This record gives sequence, structure tokens and C-alpha cells, in this order.
Amino acid sequence: MDIKVLGPGCPKCKQTEKIVRDAVAESGVAASVEKVTDTMEIAGYGVFGTPAVVVDGEVKSVGKIPKKAEVLGWIR
Repeated sequence: MDIKVLGPGCPKCKQTEKIVRDAVAESGVAASVEKVTDTMEIAGYGVFGTPAVVVDGEVKSVGKIPKKAEVLGWIR
């Protein structure tokens, strides 16, 4: 499983990355978590609000900090 956290590095983006990493650790699912800060790459996903979360190429969340329960639902 490939998870990307999209965002320039703002506090909300950092919090989103932490929630995603915590959820992956808690779930025991084998997943790579990558932080994407390049604005052109972020725009390539059709995302113009950050933070955003992409799971296996599918945009799951845009412009908000997801709850850990939401992230667990996406990766289980």
C-alpha cells in the first residue's frame, strides 16, 4: 500500500502526516508513507487545498486533518 501526505509542511500537514503514520503503525498494514511537498506534484493529483491524503493513487481527503478512525478505514 502506498500512502502520500500532500502539503508544503504547514502545521496541519505535519499533524496529518503524524495521524497517518500512527494509523499505519496501529493497523499493522504494510504501507509506505511519503510526504509530498512539491506543488506541481500535489497539483498533479488535482488537489489545490492541503493537507491531502492519497491512498494507492486515490485522493481520500483534501483541505482538512482526517481523524485517525477515518485513516484506519481507508487502509484496512
